[in-house]
Amino acid sequence: MPKKTVLLALLALPLAASVASVASAQTSRDYIAIVGSSTVYPFTTTVAEHFGKGGKFKTPKVESTGTGGGFKLFCSGVGVQYPDISNASRAIKPAEQATCAKAGVKDILEVKIGYDGIVLANSAKGTLFKVSRRDLYLALAKNVPDPASPTALVANPYKTWNQVNKSLPADKIEVLGPPPTSGTRDAFVELVMEVGCQTFPWIKTLKDVDEGRFKRVCDSIREDGGYIEAGENDNLIVQKLEANPKAVGIFGYSFLEENLSKVEGSYVDGVPPTFENIASGKYPISRPLFIYVKSAHMGVIPGLKEFVTEYISDRSMGSEGYLADKGLIPLAASEQAKVRGAVTGKLK
Repeated sequence: MPKKTVLLALLALPLAASVASVASAQTSRDYIAIVGSSTVYPFTTTVAEHFGKGGKFKTPKVESTGTGGGFKLFCSGVGVQYPDISNASRAIKPAEQATCAKAGVKDILEVKIGYDGIVLANSAKGTLFKVSRRDLYLALAKNVPDPASPTALVANPYKTWNQVNKSLPADKIEVLGPPPTSGTRDAFVELVMEVGCQTFPWIKTLKDVDEGRFKRVCDSIREDGGYIEAGENDNLIVQKLEANPKAVGIFGYSFLEENLSKVEGSYVDGVPPTFENIASGKYPISRPLFIYVKSAHMGVIPGLKEFVTEYISDRSMGSEGYLADKGLIPLAASEQAKVRGAVTGKLK
């Protein structure tokens, strides 16, 4: 054998061993690992339970880490030590996509599963809230327009709801909500804080002139106790609302649906958070929900393709599927067909 051939063969031995080792490691996990949004968590958990009952594959392991925390784990790399799916209550950000790509996670399947409403709720023992997004901005922003100067800001001086709007109760502003890693927090800032902020004409103009300052003015949440970061456990928020009838909580509609005997949803801009109002788009604080799937794990992690197929099935996310019973607002029939077509094409 020529020396060059022998050398190449010797060099190939460690590479072959490495590939074999990776291949062996990739088949060492026999269950699907899922992380991400606390809002999407109950939906994915329900699909996982139905999937596990089929008996062919193990029930997937689902963890609630928050949308941002989920993407951080999901985008860390390819292999059995990294999650296969990330639940998300917002679309993945360009910066997160870049982080994924840098770690070798380049082929990601985005699946829109339905819609959700972000609700403000308080104990069923308390007073029903009827607020506007302007009220919420003034109650929760770190800095607000100075009443004495039309184009200046001051540290938020409002301590009670009636100071924000005389029609609201004289209760202390105490809002339990998600942390910055949460997709619910991101959506709340975009759909509530920024909209309420723009009811002040000079701030609305600022958006086109200096978007960075606009974001600082509208997106910053107060840190003086008026807004309390309650973590990613929405059930814990419900428990705290029961204990304090004058507090208000922020979470996804599904948690309101599951706890109607304990809490009630506030009217926002005159519209109550009902299934029908969210589905029709009438309720102003609604957003799409997603799961993101690591394509490199398809065919490697047992049951991953089959799990995604179950998730997009009519019996799962259809208009009369079991996820609708859990509070998910289904996609319109035409959008469901589009999602299924795109996902099915990727699974082949």
